[in-house]
Amino acid sequence: MEEQPGLSDQYRTASPWPLLVAVGFALAEVGVFLGIFPLAVGGVLLLGGSVAGILGESGYARRPWRTLALLGVGFAALGGVLVATQVPGSSVSLLEVVTDPNGVVGRGLAIAVAGVMLVAAGVVSQAVGRTQQGV
Repeated sequence: MEEQPGLSDQYRTASPWPLLVAVGFALAEVGVFLGIFPLAVGGVLLLGGSVAGILGESGYARRPWRTLALLGVGFAALGGVLVATQVPGSSVSLLEVVTDPNGVVGRGLAIAVAGVMLVAAGVVSQAVGRTQQGV
C-alpha cells in the first residue's frame, strides 16, 4: 500500500511564483499609495522578479534576466513620467526634489529607483551568466 495515495512522480509540483506575484503586487500597491518608500521599492522588486520568474518557468522567456531588465525599463519609465509631470519648471533643482519630495514625486521616485535596480540586476545577471558559460 502506498504511503501517499494519489501522488506520483508524473505530476508537477505547485509553482511558488503566483503567490510571489500576488504578494509583490500587494506590497507595491500599499507602498506606493501610502508613500512608504522602502515598501514600495521592495514590492516593485518582488513583483518584477516574480513576473520574470513565472515567465521563465512557463517557457515564455528562455532566460528571465532579459525579461527582468525589460520590466525594469518599464517601471523606470513609469516612475520617470510620474516625477517629470509633477516637478515644476526649471525653478526647482533635482536635488531639492529628491531630498524633500511631495507625495506624487516620492511615489514616482520609488517606482523609478526599483526599475533602475531591476535593470541593473538583469544586466549583471545576464553578464555573469555569459561569463560562466564561457561566451
